[in-house]
Amino acid sequence: MNSKNLMKSFTAEKQCQNHVHSQQKQIIHRISIIGIGGNIVLTIFKLFAGIIGCSGAMVSDAIHSMSDIFATAIALIGVKFSCRQADKSHPYGHERMECVASLILGIILLFTSVSIGFVGMEKILAGNYHHIAIPGKIALAAAVVSILTKEAMFWYTRHYAKILNSDAFMADAWHHRSDALSSIGSMIGIAGAMLGFPILDPAASVIICLCIFKVAYDILKDALVKMLDTSCNEEYENKISDYIMAQEGVMHLDMLKTRMFGNKIYIDAEIAIDGNKLLKEAHDIAESVHDGVEKNFSNIKHIMIHVNPIFTNEKAQL
Repeated sequence: MNSKNLMKSFTAEKQCQNHVHSQQKQIIHRISIIGIGGNIVLTIFKLFAGIIGCSGAMVSDAIHSMSDIFATAIALIGVKFSCRQADKSHPYGHERMECVASLILGIILLFTSVSIGFVGMEKILAGNYHHIAIPGKIALAAAVVSILTKEAMFWYTRHYAKILNSDAFMADAWHHRSDALSSIGSMIGIAGAMLGFPILDPAASVIICLCIFKVAYDILKDALVKMLDTSCNEEYENKISDYIMAQEGVMHLDMLKTRMFGNKIYIDAEIAIDGNKLLKEAHDIAESVHDGVEKNFSNIKHIMIHVNPIFTNEKAQL
């Protein structure tokens, strides 16, 4: 390929990358607007309904929605930082910023669950249930609206989080789902209190607390795993091993190490090649394996290939 064609190919590839990056920016912008805007409206509505309708469960639910506003904002910041190109100070890129964002989200959820659970348990342990105010119909209506809205936001955010391969936005999606679940708890508690069981309203707050705590635990665990260079699961590694072994010129896979780096994966591999081949032939085989793995496994950011020579007597032993 001459220099002119090479330059055209490079320009076309660059334009394609810019187009993809522009699309990603638009998706991130839409998710953020819908997430933050929707949560602001829901927080105001649920807080109003909880106060007017005398429902502690709905006020707790409003606090949960308020935490969603900060959660989406943090997810947005994390994703934007993770999309930055590698630089001199960060030659491996910034993908781990999504893990940092997920950690912050998890911590916010954890504190939210504890505060909601504390208020609910305080009312339950007080034992004076007859003095608990009976919630009004507006609180019940707010719970139904919240369930439908937050479930729709969950599916919307989850859909685009998969397209972006974004852990932070996926964590934000599950944050929406936890809010929908907490609103179901609110609805049951409010309806039960309206039917003459006032203890069910604070009991709903405790159920909400447990739902949020479980989501917080899952998010924190996933973020920590990806920040600690944890290896991929055995099934995934076997797929990569089988692919490498199937490549022409590869006689044996001597070593394979994987590590998760945010939402990307780094791999170190050692392959055995016929020791009688010329250096350029061995290099071409290694380059072919390198390009093939990175092309066929989209979440792999880089694979480092080391070549080991293997001779006739060693082949027989293998």
